[in-house]
Amino acid sequence: MLDGPISPSRRAYIGTMKLLCALSVLLVCALALFLIGYVLAEGLPHLSWELLTTKPSYLSDTIGILPDILNTIYIILATLLIVLPVGAGAAVYLTEYASDRRLVSVIEYAAETLSGIPSIIYGLVGMLVFTGVFGTSLLAGALTLVIMNLPTVMRTTQESLRTVPQSYREGAFGLGAGKWQVIRTVVLPGCADGIITGCILSVGRILGESAALLFTAGFAHALNGFFTGLASPGATLTVALYVYAKEQGEFGVAFAIAAILMLLTLAVDLAAALVGRCFQKRRTLWITRSP
Repeated sequence: MLDGPISPSRRAYIGTMKLLCALSVLLVCALALFLIGYVLAEGLPHLSWELLTTKPSYLSDTIGILPDILNTIYIILATLLIVLPVGAGAAVYLTEYASDRRLVSVIEYAAETLSGIPSIIYGLVGMLVFTGVFGTSLLAGALTLVIMNLPTVMRTTQESLRTVPQSYREGAFGLGAGKWQVIRTVVLPGCADGIITGCILSVGRILGESAALLFTAGFAHALNGFFTGLASPGATLTVALYVYAKEQGEFGVAFAIAAILMLLTLAVDLAAALVGRCFQKRRTLWITRSP
């Protein structure tokens, strides 16, 4: 830190930068609060029990979003069941087993490239590849979302694995544990917070995805069970929002769906923060109690 008095020009520069930073923070907060408030104010009055618990009927001229809610749940579960083992397993291999750093760099670069591709491109690829095998269905949409969310799960798991101190691994090896036993009993429990956080963030991205699902999952509003739904076309909440707003002009229903998605997104972000804080406290307590 420099000693001596600060010149008036330097003091004015520092004050200007602080003011600009404060204005930037206020602008971002104001835009976020305005967006959340506007969507909730427009959408919550149109929410009703009938809307949430029924399916659309052209005979009775009623609108319900229960099939869209169930389709969203189905596609989230199907995506996570595939992307978590694949993404976490790839991260464990790259961090703990792979010895060729050039190969690791190539794979990481490919994963980072995948994360930057527009979602509409994923939709086109999913339409050409997955719908050709499984047809237009939630399963084709889930497989497309697996590719989209794979870089997120891999990156968060890798960063979490690197936070586990090397001394923990060395201590376990010194006690005679094997490689996989060390990973299973020492490394993975120590980075569970990052894996769960990546999972929750993936849920948030799945909730907000629509472009890729327009080409792969379809627009149907049929009420199906889990396995039947995966093999059938179906609209998620985001796709239903597009259909009701763009194709049918039902802006009240569209705002109601937007309010639901906004509340779900806020819940996902809050859950990620709470889970990360909970595991951080458990890790700190574990470290302080360890001899």
